[in-house]
Amino acid sequence: MKNITIVGSGLVGSLLAIYLAKKGHKVSVYERRVDLRKNRISAGKSINLALSDRGWKALEGIGIDEEIRKVAIPMKGRRIHNLNGDVNFQPYGKEGQAIYSVSRGGLNCKLMDLAEHWDNVEFFFEERCTSVDMENATAHFENTSTGKKSFVESDLIFGSDGAFSAGRLSMQMTDKFEYSQHYLEHGYKELLIPANEDGSFKMDSNALHIWPRGSYMLIALPNLDGTFTCTLFFPFEGENSFASINTEAELMEFFNRIFPDVVPLMPTLVHDYFTNPTSSLVTVKCFPWTNKDKVALIGDAAHAIVPFFGQGMNCGFEDCTILNELMEENGDDWTKILKAYELARKPNSDAIAELAISNFIEMRDLVADHKFLLRKKIEAYLNEQFPEKWMPLYSMVTFSQIPYSEAMKEGKRQEQIMQKIMAMDNLEERWNNGDLKSLLPQLIS
Repeated sequence: MKNITIVGSGLVGSLLAIYLAKKGHKVSVYERRVDLRKNRISAGKSINLALSDRGWKALEGIGIDEEIRKVAIPMKGRRIHNLNGDVNFQPYGKEGQAIYSVSRGGLNCKLMDLAEHWDNVEFFFEERCTSVDMENATAHFENTSTGKKSFVESDLIFGSDGAFSAGRLSMQMTDKFEYSQHYLEHGYKELLIPANEDGSFKMDSNALHIWPRGSYMLIALPNLDGTFTCTLFFPFEGENSFASINTEAELMEFFNRIFPDVVPLMPTLVHDYFTNPTSSLVTVKCFPWTNKDKVALIGDAAHAIVPFFGQGMNCGFEDCTILNELMEENGDDWTKILKAYELARKPNSDAIAELAISNFIEMRDLVADHKFLLRKKIEAYLNEQFPEKWMPLYSMVTFSQIPYSEAMKEGKRQEQIMQKIMAMDNLEERWNNGDLKSLLPQLIS
């Protein structure tokens, strides 16, 4: 069995620790922050998480899925809030299918607790990784409170320390390492809709709420305490942007004009807007993810993506699922395990990164469009009538274990078909009178 160091005690790092502990490895987890369980991170940067099938499978693998379901809120679809005040509902999938709103901090604390139940797992906090010796699997740390420097020798190091990983930075100094990062012109800011005085929700709690406004949007996800965590995705610069709103008057004029129905629901809007940080959105791609049997990247350290498909955590959890399957297949041959791991996951992480950016455009621009809504009805009909031939891209990504790269390829094929259908004359009339339904089987064959 190996002596393994994990850098980063976030969601993926803590889950990985449990999987490794179950295999009998000695696991040491180092985290630059204080212990989240004793010092909860303050509000402001916590984009709520949406657990879907890939994430649930990873939690099933360690036997805690039912426990997490007790504190997860099912969201069965989108509630679209139009500028004119109309609200419509778009289901995510078939009857019974949902994504689940969970607390990032709550889930992270639970995973750390479960990891510490194992005698062969130990956590170390306030230890910032400064570098990794790739050839000798030695990680160097500096205590953020005392400044004391130390190093840890291991058989294997996993870098699970997020989009700005110290382990990846060390890898970037090696020959032929490919790395890219891309920032959106949009950032995000967290806002809050509080519960009613009796603790009930102010809106439908079983939906993800979206206020799509073309080049930007507001979303809201429910919490167990009756509140909604809202996120404003907004350009950094321009006429309507973070840069253009600098006073309370400017903020209220903008919200009353663009999001009028949400203003009465947000009594702390001014405080939240000017107090909570404005954060950026980055996509990170790199390769290779591993160095021999000594070092490996996992989760955001290997493939940070933007949150618009709700797959960042789910993709990182799926890394753990695949790694666990490879450990079962290859025993303790870590050279073989890690090589197979990066080759299996790299094309899929690249695919979901591309799909996440595409879904941002759909969420902010298209969900309120009349033709888009008709298209979704047609796709839902195709899936219902011909499930072996047609599964919508969203369902492939969210409600299946189909590899992301295969889902993206099939999604592109479906897109070509749908473009032909949507270009038909008198489409809505033909849909309503049933004429189109008789033509669909030959169109998708």
